[in-house]
Amino acid sequence: MRAISGTAGFEVATGDTGPVTAGPRERAAAVQRALDGLLQIRRVMNAGAAEPEAVPAEWERLQPVRAVALVLEAAGIPPSAVGDDGRRLCTGYVVRPSEPTGALPRGRQPQTVARVEWHGPSGSRAAYEQHTGLGRCAQALEKLGWLALEYRGERRLHWLEVEPLTPE
Repeated sequence: MRAISGTAGFEVATGDTGPVTAGPRERAAAVQRALDGLLQIRRVMNAGAAEPEAVPAEWERLQPVRAVALVLEAAGIPPSAVGDDGRRLCTGYVVRPSEPTGALPRGRQPQTVARVEWHGPSGSRAAYEQHTGLGRCAQALEKLGWLALEYRGERRLHWLEVEPLTPE
């Protein structure tokens, strides 16, 4: 994966990788630099839009998992993480590419849509917190031009289907 300008070595926290190893201050600074870079990309790529920073740029549309995870972490929402053994270590968001579910809005392609779930370690209260956690995710995403729709599937699993709004 390529780093966002000015963030050499920065990797987004999707919630499906190991825990972030940087200290909290260093990580917060790196996330802020990455978000600033993302907003600069929007200003350049969406120059013709009424509010260039209000909608995702083409770069984000091509990499929705990375873009969505960055927005969530920048909003202070914790990512989940997995250990070397594959077990969940902490409760938080998980961002993955969306799989076609039939729930996608007409004409949208799965590659432009991300799926956000809320997971935690076995025995945690993550299942009870998922609606609230996903609500926080949806609010953060909508502030930066993403449409987040909540769905409920089998076994009461809730998730968000997240797609970029189009510039006007």
